[in-house]
Amino acid sequence: MKVGVVGCGFVGSSSAYAMVLRGVASELVLIDIDKKLAQAQAEDILHATPFAAPVRIAAGDYPQLEGARAVVLACGVAQRPGETRLTLLERNARIFDQVVGRVLEHAPEAILVIASNPVDVMTLVVSRMPGIGPGRAIGTGTILDTARFRALLGDHFGIAPQSIHAYVMGEHGDSEVPVWSSAKVGGVPLSDFAEQVGGRLTEDLKSRIDDEVRKAAYRIIEGKGATYYGIGAGIARIIRAIRDDERAVLTLSTPSNGEAGLEGVSLSLPRVLGSGGVTTTLHPVLCQKEALALRKSAETLREAAKEIGH
Repeated sequence: MKVGVVGCGFVGSSSAYAMVLRGVASELVLIDIDKKLAQAQAEDILHATPFAAPVRIAAGDYPQLEGARAVVLACGVAQRPGETRLTLLERNARIFDQVVGRVLEHAPEAILVIASNPVDVMTLVVSRMPGIGPGRAIGTGTILDTARFRALLGDHFGIAPQSIHAYVMGEHGDSEVPVWSSAKVGGVPLSDFAEQVGGRLTEDLKSRIDDEVRKAAYRIIEGKGATYYGIGAGIARIIRAIRDDERAVLTLSTPSNGEAGLEGVSLSLPRVLGSGGVTTTLHPVLCQKEALALRKSAETLREAAKEIGH
């Protein structure tokens, strides 16, 4: 499958590298306003292919996107230390206005995977552009936050995070909602699992993990300037689901329609993803506190979108 990546900074290049390591694309086209950067990233990643998958990878321009089934949009400006995702809004919206039209000109059938922050508002902006069909503008949303949630739970309880079914929903940002009430391990509710392995799911533990998940990006940005490995792997996972028509359930950001209190925004819920994009949205059972927090998260995003007329 041919995949394009627009924006060859930390996130775009990490996603391309992850796709090569996992062999989820047969051809990659890297595009950046800085053509020397795109060329250097393509050459560097090409040298990894003998150790991974035989992926054809090259720098190019928008015409080279012809035939691409998916295009990753990682072209926004980076989040600065201490800066919330929502303050990036106006800067990145201007960039996307210029980029998306050029992508669709040459790859009109491609699924667009939006990775630039604030990802939920950017996804809403893209979804409302001409030529975007339902379910074809997909934000990476809380796929990374969900991975962080599962990784921390797995580390605490000494179990593989792949065996944990727990989601973070809502905004990819400060108002996100880790869903404890429906978290399970091997079909067993998390609280029951904790007791079975000689532990307890205390409020202090939940508060600590919640804080670590919610503030992970700030800590990482403070330490090394940006986050990119985790989301790069998440993007590769999304592309694999599209390539193989997996119908995988992933916490992705798309516009919400018909969900009470969530109308008019793009945010993350468990979505079914296949070759045609997002086809179905799932609604886990939430406790009252979580349901209220999710509606509050939606309102936060709704206010942010209004700032740029969306």
